[in-house]
Amino acid sequence: MTIEHVLAVVPVADIEVSSRFYTDLFGRAPDNTPMPTLVEWQVRPGAWVQVFCDAERAGRGLLNLAVDDLDVHLAELRERGLAPGEIVEANKGVRLARVEDPDGNEITIIGGFRVEY
Repeated sequence: MTIEHVLAVVPVADIEVSSRFYTDLFGRAPDNTPMPTLVEWQVRPGAWVQVFCDAERAGRGLLNLAVDDLDVHLAELRERGLAPGEIVEANKGVRLARVEDPDGNEITIIGGFRVEY
């Protein structure tokens, strides 16, 4: 068995409002809209973020996104109208900042992530 894709699902209450937020988060329109209740962004080959309308679960999601340059990425998010929180120094050079989507799902932007520490 070979896993070919990883799909992270973020539950939201209003797909239109959330689609605008995630368009700002990723800096581009969705890659796919397979149904009226689902929009998708391919963030890496084989790695997708799916924003799915599920009002009962909305606001309970966690999504971690590791970026190459945390400071630059956060500046770009602010330019797009998003409001990430303060940078927190984690451990072993890892730094992170959080931003919430309109439902309160927590997105953590991570700098300094690596496979081995």
